[in-house]
Amino acid sequence: MKSLLSDLLTTAVTALQEQGDLPADTPVTINLERTRERRHGDFASNLAMVLCKAARVRPRELAEKLIAALPASEQVDKVEIAGPGFINFFLNASAWHATVGRVLEQASAYGRSQRGEDKSVQVEFVSANPTGPLHVGHGRGAAYGATVADLLEAVGYRVHREYYVNDAGRQMDILATSVYLRYLDLCGETLVFPLNGYKGDYVWDIAASVHREHGDALRHSAEDVFRGVPADEAEGGDKEAHIDALIRRTRELLGEAHYRQTFDLALNTILDDIRRDLQEFGVRYDEWFSERSLTENGSVERAVQRLAEAGHTYEEKGALWFRSSAFGDEKDRVIVRDNGQSTYFASDIAYHMNKLERGYERVIDIWGADHHGYVPRVRAALTALGDDATRLDVLLVQFAILYRHGERVQMSTRSGEFVTLRELRHEVGNDAARFFYVMRKCEQHMDFDLDLAKSQSSDNPVYYIQYAHARLASVFRQLGEKGLQWDPANGAANLQRLSESHEDALLVSLSRYPEVVESAALSHEPHQLAHFLRELANELHTYYNAHQFLVEDAPLRDARLNLIAATRQVLANGLGLLGVSAPDSM
Repeated sequence: MKSLLSDLLTTAVTALQEQGDLPADTPVTINLERTRERRHGDFASNLAMVLCKAARVRPRELAEKLIAALPASEQVDKVEIAGPGFINFFLNASAWHATVGRVLEQASAYGRSQRGEDKSVQVEFVSANPTGPLHVGHGRGAAYGATVADLLEAVGYRVHREYYVNDAGRQMDILATSVYLRYLDLCGETLVFPLNGYKGDYVWDIAASVHREHGDALRHSAEDVFRGVPADEAEGGDKEAHIDALIRRTRELLGEAHYRQTFDLALNTILDDIRRDLQEFGVRYDEWFSERSLTENGSVERAVQRLAEAGHTYEEKGALWFRSSAFGDEKDRVIVRDNGQSTYFASDIAYHMNKLERGYERVIDIWGADHHGYVPRVRAALTALGDDATRLDVLLVQFAILYRHGERVQMSTRSGEFVTLRELRHEVGNDAARFFYVMRKCEQHMDFDLDLAKSQSSDNPVYYIQYAHARLASVFRQLGEKGLQWDPANGAANLQRLSESHEDALLVSLSRYPEVVESAALSHEPHQLAHFLRELANELHTYYNAHQFLVEDAPLRDARLNLIAATRQVLANGLGLLGVSAPDSM
């Protein structure tokens, strides 16, 4: 609908330019919005107010000229000037009826477009450290990231979905050390587990695999393991210094080969679990990018060297610092420690350098809200490298708070007390989880009500929408059971019979769907589509309860079947973009 009116206005502008009423080089952007009240028209444009300065006339005078230059259209009843110079379009019934034909003709392609002009965009999301199973907090980032990627693809972008695997660094060392300490437990050693260790049952499971393979061959006494290790926090020490010393001691005792074997077993076991969870959740990736590869292929060293050569680093107390405060960060950052090891931030700089070098026109990072402080330092690094930091968008996702029976469920990955994404999926199902996760803006806090997600009532939005789709499928089953047939061509020829207010509401909503998809994609706001589907389902249920579809009057019956077939298609298309199924029965 918008494209039709946009073409009409574009033709009018061209005519005025040819007449000399507008300079030929005037940049023109057509803006059309649906009116809040249809008595003021169906669409309004502020084009006259935008171009009046270039035309050197008052907005209303230019609006009159634009209206006079508009080509005739069978789908436009009239055009009026409103207020200071708005151009209001009133569409006739045939314009809305044409939407039904477009939906049925385009089917699953309805709502898709080439707005993105085949531009490349990389979307990196989840990227949780492989130090434990995905929990319900990660689930929100997974559902949001997958839906943003699908929406961008739906409007014509070439999307590359990526998971950044943190397979190097301190957290993985803590995990490997935690596994070894649990292995010692299984060997019969008595030891006090560090406060900063990973305590989940999954650590025991990995340790058991080590024990099955090696028996007691890797065993060292607890006294030997803790020799020279400073006290933990519970004994008045520093828990960070305690765990770091334990890591060093574990590496010494195991030797590099056995330590790497334990490290990789922990990494691969958990990473395989993450892959399985995400795949079963309907989340797919084009690439799982290894952090370790950045060190192995020299990218980290090259990034640090580029910063140094540009004069943006300095040494202090044996460490190499990036002068990030000069580029908008709150303070400078260490990129190489005094022991010669590069920091996690140095890897992050190299990773983002790598992303831009791969030629993506846009790069989207979807991070947890607790990483908000990381945004300015990454942008600072890209700017210091001489790259265009505006190519990077960072979207922050707030944590999801889980409620069961009205009580908040406490979660901590380190302590092992959390609800996994797999448990959530098994309890409420993929559909409810995917839909609930994207019902709000990503930056808003989210309360995930398990009881509501499982309820079969109109209060549960995903059930309500899916039930609308199933209801329509049942109508077509009843059609066959009653020995009736649907003639789509006859329906198309009699769409003027759709004169009820409920039908008018559905027609308008169906025409809005492509606009909603485009807006949700470009603003990275899947909740817009979720809310639209809820409204469309409500209009369908209201229509279903008020009118019979399988009436004796064949022309009216076919017209209504065309309308509900189009509605069913749009419900299925929208649910599909959200990663939710569209069942034919419930």
